[in-house]
Amino acid sequence: MKKVIIASLAVSLAGPVMAQSAAEKTGVNSLIGVAPKTEDFVQEAAASDMFEIQSSKLALERGDAATKTFAQQMVTDHEKTSRELKALVSGGKVQAQLPSSMPKAQQDMLAKLKGLQGDDFIKQYHSDQESAHKDAVDLFKRYGDGGDNAELKAWAAGTRPALEHHLQMAKDLNQ
Repeated sequence: MKKVIIASLAVSLAGPVMAQSAAEKTGVNSLIGVAPKTEDFVQEAAASDMFEIQSSKLALERGDAATKTFAQQMVTDHEKTSRELKALVSGGKVQAQLPSSMPKAQQDMLAKLKGLQGDDFIKQYHSDQESAHKDAVDLFKRYGDGGDNAELKAWAAGTRPALEHHLQMAKDLNQ
C-alpha cells in the first residue's frame, strides 16, 4: 500500500514538470509567451543549431549563389552558437544535457531536403530557414525575457539579434 501511495504522489508531483515540457513541445508555451524551462531551452536551441548546420551544409552543395552565401553564414554563426552553448553546459554554468541528435521532426525536414534537387531544393531550404528562424527567435526571446538561469538568459538575449538578422535574411531569400 505504501508503494502505491508513494508512486501516486511521485506521479502527481512530476505532473507539472512533465506538463511544462509537453507545453513547450506542443507550442502552448510559445502561444502564451511563457519562457521554457532551462532543460527545454538547451534541448531546443542545440537541436536548432544542428538542423541549421546540417541543412546549410547541404545547401552549400546544392544551392544557387545567393543560397550558398546565406548557407555559409548559417554554418559559421550556428557553429559559433553551438560552441557557446556547449561551453555553458560543460562549464557547469547551466544544468542541462545537450541532445545527441535532432528530434524526429527536424530529421524528417532534413531527409526531405536530401531528396530534393535544383529549384525544389532551393525553395524548400528557403522555406525551412524562415520557419526555423521564426521558431528560434521566439524561443530565444522567451528565454531571454523570462528564463531562470541568469547566464543562459543573458546568452539567449545576446544571441537573439543575430537570429533576428538570420530571419530577415531568410525572408529576403523567399521573396
